[in-house]
Amino acid sequence: MKKNRILNIEILSITTEFLLENMHEGVLFTPNVDHLVRLQKDKSFFEIYKKADWVICDSKIVNLGAKFLSNPFLEVIPGSSFFTAFYDYHKNSTNKIFLLGAKEGVAKLAMYNINKKTNSTIICDFYSPSFGFETNQEECNLIIEKINASDSNILVVGLGAPKQEFWIMKNKDKLKNIKLFMALGATIDFEAGTLKRAPKIFQKLSLEWFYRFLMEPKRLGKRYLKDVSFFWYIIKQKTKMYKNPF
Repeated sequence: MKKNRILNIEILSITTEFLLENMHEGVLFTPNVDHLVRLQKDKSFFEIYKKADWVICDSKIVNLGAKFLSNPFLEVIPGSSFFTAFYDYHKNSTNKIFLLGAKEGVAKLAMYNINKKTNSTIICDFYSPSFGFETNQEECNLIIEKINASDSNILVVGLGAPKQEFWIMKNKDKLKNIKLFMALGATIDFEAGTLKRAPKIFQKLSLEWFYRFLMEPKRLGKRYLKDVSFFWYIIKQKTKMYKNPF
């Protein structure tokens, strides 16, 4: 599998079809601009990323950076779009998915929507954790017990970065039946219909980030302002001035 180095991580240059056909186990991370900027400042996040088995390009903006470096990706694979393709591809298989994330009631609604859409029971269970649950070992133990008691062999975690990546790596060895772990951000909300993806025109113009900003200006404004530094890092890589901070 071909890999492109973007700043201090390697990202797979593959297609959705290849991923569907070959990803049967391991840990999937989907880096976007925010991840890549965080990876320049957070060593613990960087160390977690190095342990992932499948790292795919989630962002058209990241791919624009790759094109500037004369090394574009075969395909941009947004996590939310990929998950829809994934459960449709596996709907008649023996695979079962557990959803972890979103607010109370949202994961349950996502499970209902997906199973209805696929006329299956591919989503076998769910759990919507409380705010700050990751520091509550009692609740984490409850989650682990619930996942282990389910029929699931695939875990989708939608907690947002870097919480979801840290939680997976900290707890994956305790989840004995899970073979595939996917950190997919707001995907559960999208599937529930409580959060809308950008219209197709925004997606085609690589402006999905701008649409989300318009929907949540207070939450995303500061983050996007910080993310502007991504372009400076890419220029440094292009001119061979970039050095891995870790």
